[in-house]
Amino acid sequence: MIKSSPFRYFKTSPEVIRLAVMLYIRFPLSLRNVEDLLHKRGVDVSHEAVRFWWHRFGPMFAAEIKKRRIEGMKSSCWRWHLDEVFVKIKDERRYLWQAVDHEGEVLESFVMRTRDKTAALKFLKKAMRKHGRPEVIVTDRLRSYGAALKQIGAADRQETGRWANNRAENSRLPFRRRERAMLRFRRMRSLQKFAAVHASVYNHFNQDRSLSTRPDFKLNRAAALAEWRGLCAA
Repeated sequence: MIKSSPFRYFKTSPEVIRLAVMLYIRFPLSLRNVEDLLHKRGVDVSHEAVRFWWHRFGPMFAAEIKKRRIEGMKSSCWRWHLDEVFVKIKDERRYLWQAVDHEGEVLESFVMRTRDKTAALKFLKKAMRKHGRPEVIVTDRLRSYGAALKQIGAADRQETGRWANNRAENSRLPFRRRERAMLRFRRMRSLQKFAAVHASVYNHFNQDRSLSTRPDFKLNRAAALAEWRGLCAA
């Protein structure tokens, strides 16, 4: 059975759509900023078209990236860092829970109204169902983690420390920069959607410049861009 192209009903080329979605998700740009950048490249589209492309293709690209990375990441079950960060939606506080592996890859992002034991248990079950059970789970001193881990029989895998969870603290900085550029979120559903897509795209293009030589970094960057250009190809 031949898989049909998701771009088949669009007059704009898939290359332009992929570029617009990548610019909007990867960099702290507004929809109108992306429109101006495309205009400088000779592509005349409106910011509403960029908005539609992001909503239509962003989750699709992120799902394919995540599927490929889960299949190839065998070491992600070694050590997890869990953390929750508050996000304001219409002056109401919501919590974005994140699981990060030992290399800084954001494994899972989940938005909830609370940060109690029920929320922690729901988030842990969701992450472990997709990525397996890690050998070590690093958390802060929030009691909800301990209670949830005890219920699923993983209390002996928990580690806490003053600076032990810096990996999770640093992983949310790109999201915070993107949140400021978007002037915050208005609904939980839009926050959940963007957080999940942003995490996958950031993981895809994050090359850890400080940990590799310039030639290796250039090769890895080119490979990531080439893989992006082949997403959802028919």
